[in-house]
Amino acid sequence: MAPPTTPSPRSAPYYYFLAVIPVLLGALFLARPDALFSSSDNATNPAAAAAAATGPHSLPALPYAYDALEPHFDKETMEIHHGRHHQTYVNNLNAALQQLSWQSQEGGAAGSSEQQQLLSVLSADELVQNLDKVPAPQRTAVRNSAGGHANHGFFWRGLKKGTKLGEAGRGGEEEEKGGSPLRTAIETTFGSVEAFQAQFEKAAATVFGSGWAWLVSDEGALKIVTTANQDSPLMGVDVAGCSGTPIIGLDAWEHAYYLKFQNRRPDYIKAFWGVVNWDEASRLYNALAI
Repeated sequence: MAPPTTPSPRSAPYYYFLAVIPVLLGALFLARPDALFSSSDNATNPAAAAAAATGPHSLPALPYAYDALEPHFDKETMEIHHGRHHQTYVNNLNAALQQLSWQSQEGGAAGSSEQQQLLSVLSADELVQNLDKVPAPQRTAVRNSAGGHANHGFFWRGLKKGTKLGEAGRGGEEEEKGGSPLRTAIETTFGSVEAFQAQFEKAAATVFGSGWAWLVSDEGALKIVTTANQDSPLMGVDVAGCSGTPIIGLDAWEHAYYLKFQNRRPDYIKAFWGVVNWDEASRLYNALAI
């Protein structure tokens, strides 16, 4: 009797196995980003992991329900994006700040306890503008985590259905006063609102890998810029490659859209126009003139 044969590696089950692996990894990434990208400090230091949940930063509540942006942005993505991805940035930021204190107490080179206390009272926006004050051993962790925390907080506030550029949130006061300053600035800078949207869509679609697309005001001029990873224009040119005060921001990471749009990032970008909070964008732009 011939010995039993080993299934060929090119058999159908073999290819099925290869096909299933990326699907399972993708599902794990969307559901548990912390499982794949957890801080190394958290993984090896139980005290750091505990500090992550008790540090100075916390996950901000959304000003709307998870399904409030349907059909443009879906409920399930919003739940995972906010409750898991953003929460992971908060946890890792708290752990990184706490690590400064431990290293100082242990005589490490990270910095003084006074420095740690100073950094711990800064908001995420303030931290990303003061990365040079963060000791070198923790600077990258703070850059990534504070950037993720600041960017996502900005993103949530900038989303709302039913607002319009050129109309105030209540009663259309801006139109009665001669038009929206933000709309006027967009039309002056880009030629038209439609031309601005086309340029913004192109910038967001061509972000390589993961990053963000922004409309910023830089020394009084409107600009469309992009940043990599969780960098922010607030970090400045030397760090982020651009500068300016964000007016509108769009998350171009796959975790922001993959459940609904899969690899169709351009469709996600077009859906963004249905949920841009123009009232908030106008408020931010008008505040710069005060």
